[in-house]
Amino acid sequence: MTADIMHGKAATGEPRIEILLVGMNGDLRGKQIPLDAQKKIWEGEVRLPSSTQSLDIWGDDNDHITGLSLTIGDPDGNCIADERSLAPMPWAAPEGSMQVLATMHEFDGSPSFMDPRAILAAVLKRYEERGLTPVVATELEFYVMEQDWRDTGHPSPPKSLTYRGEPNGFQLYDMSAVDALDDYLQTVRAYAKAQNLPAEATTAEFGPGQFEINLLHRPDALAAADDCIYLKRIVEQAARKHGLKSTCMAKPYSQHAGSGLHVHASVIDREGRNILDAKGGEPKRLKSVCAGLLNTMREAQLIFAPFANSYRRFQPGSFAPIDLTWGTGHRGTAIRIPDTSGPAARIEHRVAGADANPYLLLAAILGGMLLGLDDDLDPGEETTPSHVPENTARLTHDFLTAVEAFRASPFIADIFGERYRKLYGDTKYKEAITYLRTVSDFDYRTYLPRV
Repeated sequence: MTADIMHGKAATGEPRIEILLVGMNGDLRGKQIPLDAQKKIWEGEVRLPSSTQSLDIWGDDNDHITGLSLTIGDPDGNCIADERSLAPMPWAAPEGSMQVLATMHEFDGSPSFMDPRAILAAVLKRYEERGLTPVVATELEFYVMEQDWRDTGHPSPPKSLTYRGEPNGFQLYDMSAVDALDDYLQTVRAYAKAQNLPAEATTAEFGPGQFEINLLHRPDALAAADDCIYLKRIVEQAARKHGLKSTCMAKPYSQHAGSGLHVHASVIDREGRNILDAKGGEPKRLKSVCAGLLNTMREAQLIFAPFANSYRRFQPGSFAPIDLTWGTGHRGTAIRIPDTSGPAARIEHRVAGADANPYLLLAAILGGMLLGLDDDLDPGEETTPSHVPENTARLTHDFLTAVEAFRASPFIADIFGERYRKLYGDTKYKEAITYLRTVSDFDYRTYLPRV
């Protein structure tokens, strides 16, 4: 086996185009097509089983639960490529290889109820019917670590950020941490530039090897989600190039900070005016939008925190919000209002982990915002540096509780559709029960010697 092949690059071969579907867990699945045969992609002739987008975190179609695979003959769907998402794969050899995102369609031409891109597009249609356009930006945190995690059974920070195996301390905004991994970060930036992603600031975060990349706002939430899913792939491919591993796990280290996926959102009308602009007065509409988000947050928490590991991030005293609170410029709240006036008036949603599916995440956020746009809602007391409201509702720390809230939610059925609420809820219920039934190393170390 040559070194090129060992590093995931074919030494010879023809350029390819990868047509990609997004699964419920934000995973990318699809087909490689020779570049000279790409015509079939643009003519909608690429097919995959519709159940591709029902797969759980282990890749199981759960037909005994969903009835969406072999029970009905595991039928195909059409992969309809979105030409706007066509982008080069700068990590791939040979040069000239491309990737494109697709939406699964039924043979009658309708989008599949399972497709996350189609779900978000349906929410955006509701805004369009009101003459409104969401403007969205995402901020992705992730960890970079040594590549030997499969052999050691646990992650460890890059050696350049440790002394005798121990991290050098907190690295928030630490330029020496950026310098230590500059080769890797330069590759990330080069890949983002090649794909025309609107990547802006890169900062070191709290944890050893933890970084954040901000993507600029777009007046197209679907494109913003595409940017985010491509960025996740970029940080992974760049890590491979440098003999490292990247992860968007919400909490890869028990003793270090979790990784979030913050979303900034505003709304413009047909004339391009920001309808959340308070124009120097009382930010009534902004507050109503906050209320819509807070009122639906527990029902949608399974979207913001989709895995058992996600709930390890919600800890007292961390920057991951626990209380359903809002505040102007307050980073301890679930919903933060960075600006109340002018084009930059917007909300910042601070709950989701980096492991969230960006399409489902934006669908849940924009769906909650719609409630605050359609009605005049009260978010309750504001959290300020000098005042923290008492007895506020809280997010759950429990995966199964979040699953049950999701499965019972009329809001979720309205935004995601009843069929997807059942599919996603049933699949996550299986995952939560499997997690609860699994006896961990913690159990053995703590209880076996003492009980």
